[in-house]
Amino acid sequence: MSEMISILGVTRKNRFSPNHVGNDAAIFNEVVLKLTEKGAAVEICNEDEFLASDSVKQGNILTMGRTKTLVKKLQSLQNNGVHVLNSGFGIENCFRKNMTLKLLEGGIPYPKSIVISTVADMQSIFEKLKGKGVWIKRGDFHAIHKEDVTFAASLKEAQHILNEYALRGIKEAVISEHLAGDLLKFYAVRDTDFFFYFYPYEHNHHKYDLYEQINDEVVHFPFDLADLKQVANRAAEVLDVHIYGGDVIIDPNGDFHIIDLNDWPSFAPCRAEAAEAIAQMVYHKFTEKNQNAERTS
Repeated sequence: MSEMISILGVTRKNRFSPNHVGNDAAIFNEVVLKLTEKGAAVEICNEDEFLASDSVKQGNILTMGRTKTLVKKLQSLQNNGVHVLNSGFGIENCFRKNMTLKLLEGGIPYPKSIVISTVADMQSIFEKLKGKGVWIKRGDFHAIHKEDVTFAASLKEAQHILNEYALRGIKEAVISEHLAGDLLKFYAVRDTDFFFYFYPYEHNHHKYDLYEQINDEVVHFPFDLADLKQVANRAAEVLDVHIYGGDVIIDPNGDFHIIDLNDWPSFAPCRAEAAEAIAQMVYHKFTEKNQNAERTS
């Protein structure tokens, strides 16, 4: 008989699921169903309900939440012994500026990138990141609107985009070099064998239409899949996330750079397999931590 564990599940606000509201809800619900089948007692609430609650009766939280106040509450609960997946610290690490700095510091292959104020002059930055152009990304959070990750082919265009960020109240931006090559998307679950990848241009993944226009069609450059899995796992460790996905550019030599990594993406093309892997990992982690806590109490 499986050990009964109690879990509070916190869903994601729709505004943090651009183009994926249904898919995000679907993977979360399927994971909860799998956990219930394994014998866990799961209570579900949304982000607002979680923030409004004075206390949490469960010792385990499974969350897709991203609201900054929610993340701080998760971190406080973790510091007081509550087990949280993805970690509140990991979710915060995936905010664009944090992710960029941590991946670069951690030696993860990542595009040359510079964090700047949105009231800065772009000229010196644009000259340092020579190439076809640069990507400008809001630094304080994930992409919520399509303008939050924008390609600029010229200095004038880059400065205009940066100025627009400043007008929107975004104080910092990440400026990254443009890398030519195949764009590949992956989904993974840390501490499991689950790893799924695909080429989004070939699956009508409209989020990437602009990138395809800039970068041309997929060539299918050969690459070392085992190496990619290892690097992706290392990136997840650096950021302290277990349920994650990302985007990679593979160049003609088979070298690759992770250009984005997100906490708990939609897993839409591989939902059934991913849900089982996530549920197994979550159940194992929570059970293991509860047993360790009992031994030390």
